[in-house]
Amino acid sequence: METGHRRRREREHDESPLDPTYDHAAVAAVLEAHGRDAGRLLPILHDVQAHFGHVPRGSVRQLARALGRSRAEIHGVVGFYLDLRWEPAGRRTLRLCVAESCQAAGVRALVPLVEELVGCRLGETTLDGAVTLEAAYCLGLCACSPAALLDDETVVGRLDESGVRELVAAARAEQ
Repeated sequence: METGHRRRREREHDESPLDPTYDHAAVAAVLEAHGRDAGRLLPILHDVQAHFGHVPRGSVRQLARALGRSRAEIHGVVGFYLDLRWEPAGRRTLRLCVAESCQAAGVRALVPLVEELVGCRLGETTLDGAVTLEAAYCLGLCACSPAALLDDETVVGRLDESGVRELVAAARAEQ
């Protein structure tokens, strides 16, 4: 009895009424564009995210069925890759590198300042939806640590308190 109840709850969790962002037809179009090839799971997830701004939880069941994968596999892939997200990101995305080189160069001391100035913690989005603050685990700028990336476009190295203030001001500025 408990197993059936748990399965029913899981099924209800993955269906669209609980996820208003999910659109079955839009996900079906992405799947058709990729030929429903299970080997293309990552590009499919990226295209779903490009359409919705995130991977809607309601799409998991549809993706799993269409690709012959389990829902756990879909959840695992979205949870593993930092570029995939379950919730919509803010209008701007600020990634702060917290990898070893940046840690050695003092990024840990900058994190509280960044969080205070942005108005949310790493892994969160500000209440006004303006900025998503994310941890990055290497931006490839080890020689210029600590480093950050704004909107996948603006790379900043050798961050210090002054640079953090400028970067956060840029992230908070309207585009």
